[in-house]
Amino acid sequence: MNRKKRGAYITWGIMVINIVYFLFLDLTGSSKDAGYMLEHGAMYVPYVLDGEIYRLLTSIFMHFGISHLVNNMLVLFILGGYLEPELGRIKYILLYFGSGCGANLVSIGYAVMLETYLGIPMNTVSAGASGAIFGVSGGLLYVILVNKGRLNNFDTRRIVTMILMSLYLGFQSVETDNLAHIAGVIIGFLLGIFLYWKPQRPQSAGVRQF
Repeated sequence: MNRKKRGAYITWGIMVINIVYFLFLDLTGSSKDAGYMLEHGAMYVPYVLDGEIYRLLTSIFMHFGISHLVNNMLVLFILGGYLEPELGRIKYILLYFGSGCGANLVSIGYAVMLETYLGIPMNTVSAGASGAIFGVSGGLLYVILVNKGRLNNFDTRRIVTMILMSLYLGFQSVETDNLAHIAGVIIGFLLGIFLYWKPQRPQSAGVRQF
């Protein structure tokens, strides 16, 4: 099957779940209330270490406010639309959620280290699809590199610029988990190596005279 003809249905599905869950949270409480978000699946390191592993996943579908949601969904719409048709649905799911959960695990490890060695308490409630989306950007970077620096109208310079600009904007906010963003890019790139195989072009038929 021609990969270019596959639709980005998983990307659309993920976006719909994010939007629906956001509306539910805002209609029943407030997506900007850390305590309310914590009650509904946001990530909190002490709870995860206490066995609530599901928060690694549920937090990926949660956002603090409409601007947080819109910004993430716009980027996912653009990048996912390029990567999903190349990877295929199952591999795309593995990369997306592997990057998101992996980025959360890196963030947890860093929080534990800060408390252990510097005495900084692990009292931050976090949520957002950014780690997973940065994973998509890392995976897309690998796919573009394998395809000689270009994928349709997307090239290496464009994806690298998007990644660097997104990281830069994250560093402008003290509320952003920048380590999770960086981890997402790296994990997504590594997963791309394992999950993506460049399609082989069919060889042109030779001509023989008898």
